[in-house]
Amino acid sequence: MELFSNKPGDEGLPGRQRALAMIAVMISTTMAVFDGSMVNIALPQMARALNASAAGAVWIANGYLLSAAMTLAIFAALATRLGFRLLFAFGLTLFTLASLGCALSSSLTMLVAMRVLQGIGGAATLSIAPAILRSVFPDRLLGRILGLNALLIASVTALAPVCGGALLAGFGWPWLFAINIVPGIIALAFTLRVIPGKRAIASGPFDTPGALLSALFLGAAVMACDAFSHRQALPVALAYGLAALLAAAAFAHRLRRAPQPLLPPALFASSRFSLAALTSLASFVSQGMTFVALPFLFQNVYGYSAFDSALLFTAWPVGIILVAPHAGRLADRYTPAVIATSGLCLFSLGLLLLTQLPENAHAWDISLRGFICGIGFGCFQSPNNREMLANASRQHSGYASGVLAIMRTFGQCLGAAFVGVMLAVFAPDGGIVQEEQAVRIALWLALAATLLALIFSLTRLRQVSQSARAER
Repeated sequence: MELFSNKPGDEGLPGRQRALAMIAVMISTTMAVFDGSMVNIALPQMARALNASAAGAVWIANGYLLSAAMTLAIFAALATRLGFRLLFAFGLTLFTLASLGCALSSSLTMLVAMRVLQGIGGAATLSIAPAILRSVFPDRLLGRILGLNALLIASVTALAPVCGGALLAGFGWPWLFAINIVPGIIALAFTLRVIPGKRAIASGPFDTPGALLSALFLGAAVMACDAFSHRQALPVALAYGLAALLAAAAFAHRLRRAPQPLLPPALFASSRFSLAALTSLASFVSQGMTFVALPFLFQNVYGYSAFDSALLFTAWPVGIILVAPHAGRLADRYTPAVIATSGLCLFSLGLLLLTQLPENAHAWDISLRGFICGIGFGCFQSPNNREMLANASRQHSGYASGVLAIMRTFGQCLGAAFVGVMLAVFAPDGGIVQEEQAVRIALWLALAATLLALIFSLTRLRQVSQSARAER
């Protein structure tokens, strides 16, 4: 395969070691995405088995998301001090041991604690996975490997509910976690063998205040999103939101003033990097809104079962699977921003079609519109990720990878919060007509977020054009 071919001047690792590193990264990504996607279907069974309330069982999912979000920026900063191999091995070890702990849990408290540790381990691997891929693959193949990574995430997202349901029905909920143990050991062995262990020489103390502020900001933001999405008391959601805003302001101030800040300001000196990050944030807000809003439309308005609703969603990741590798390959040959912008245009078209779904939509009609969204998002995601990583220096690739993970996580949480607000405002009593109105408004807001992403992307295209003219 070309991915593992060697050419003169190639950066990174030789072909065979490159393949082992890719396997380690993709196994860890599969485990982290799978455990973040499939647990919701098992919450009722877990609650019954552990004699827990439904509200308590929700923290089995929230604990994972919260701990991962709070530590993403911290691990991205630590990667430059500890090196990719040490941090990735730590994350894999913690995630695998926590998976064993989850499988052996006999109480809700123990299971939530293990899920928190899982989230921390997952954040340690996910925050630097793209950076590791950049460090082991030459630049000429960066778009292709990021396209494969996007394909993997889409595939796991599509298959997680089905695989989780099969494991749940055949073996019970502990196997949702026990299944991680053998792959985790294999990935750890490959990590220790081939992933580069070079670390930067720290020129100053670690930015502990910045780390605490980033954790407070991201944690409060996730809690605010969760409060809105579950229609909790408005004062609770607003309190978390205010805490997130204050922490974000203090964190931004810290980045400008600290001698050695958690994230280097030089990373954002590249306007193309910053615009790619903003484009990613807005697009994931849109995707997050759509993924939360559509189940209400499918189940409560159209009358589909939960299983049929999950099947209707598969057209979206299938579209990503079909397109992402080719988009990544094209991004290695042509300007990534052009391909990403084209993908956003198609994504916008798909969302516009979803806003126009008729009252009694057929399954094929819904799937076709979702498929168009998936093709557009698949065309956008890997070239945009390549644009972000390519516009950060190799020494800052760990930071850039962490920013990419933060944009994805925070964008999806923010999208879920917007849907929660729409449901709380327009359908406080849960009426079908009101819920349909709230969902359709949410879909229009998702389209608006995608158009905002398109504006960011067009702005960077102008800069690419200006740079090209200057070079001539």
